[in-house]
Amino acid sequence: MITLRWPAALAQSPQTNPSDAERTQPLTPHNPAYVIYTSGSTGTPKGVVVTHQNVARLLDATAHWFDFGPDDVWALFHSYAFDFSVWELWGALLHGSQLVVIPYLLSRSPAEFLHLLAERQVTVLNQTPSAFYQLIQAELENPKLGQNLALRYVIFGGEALEFRRLADWYQHHCESSPLLVNMYGNHRDHRACELSGP
Repeated sequence: MITLRWPAALAQSPQTNPSDAERTQPLTPHNPAYVIYTSGSTGTPKGVVVTHQNVARLLDATAHWFDFGPDDVWALFHSYAFDFSVWELWGALLHGSQLVVIPYLLSRSPAEFLHLLAERQVTVLNQTPSAFYQLIQAELENPKLGQNLALRYVIFGGEALEFRRLADWYQHHCESSPLLVNMYGNHRDHRACELSGP
């Protein structure tokens, strides 16, 4: 077990970032940003290195589909260990948007999460389809709260989307539905497709 004495450790730390001369090699966009562990279609876990360039490219390549900006409010719903959080975190920060970090226990209560979405006026929501299906059910149980949502985009990832399960959502949001975007598999091929109606 390692115990760090934060004030002492911070006092001994440099106040500036290391220069390239102080590193073993200069940093480039090709340096790793993170490693995702996936079994893909093989069932055998393996690490896949994702570079800074890939993260930036994802956000840049999708910019023409969205008009994210400083007036947006993003929800950081997913665990930092899930690669979808990279999109949530950097999507918000790189566009000057507000980022609402969702506490773990609240993320497990669709009714409380729906209340938070309305209260904080979240405009960009990233969800796995299974989490969104639960949110749809919570809204069916409290339709008045659903009328107070400010969502502009709901972006799906992490698992396959069953389009037929969105029927209840469209029934309640036919005229005011945010754009629903399926980005399942975005870390693998950086493609996305739009859903444009019921």
